[in-house]
Amino acid sequence: MCRSIKTLRRADEAATTGELEAAARQYVRKISGYRTPSARNAEAFEAAIAEIAAASDRLLGALGVAVEDGPDRWTPSTTPRVRARA
Repeated sequence: MCRSIKTLRRADEAATTGELEAAARQYVRKISGYRTPSARNAEAFEAAIAEIAAASDRLLGALGVAVEDGPDRWTPSTTPRVRARA
């Protein structure tokens, strides 16, 4: 199991479309083994990100979690582990 996957949504706040895209990008990078795709694979890489973000949106909707339009609000300083170290 990968220990480097980060939590990209805080449970006490609505998710944002930016967070869904960031989570999808992280997943595609992990599955493909590439941080950035080659020019030849860029279209497939971006299509996979869009599909996974859409599936994540449906999942959160089914769980009753609000999804707002907006950027990824995740920053290392807002995670509980980082706040505990401060």
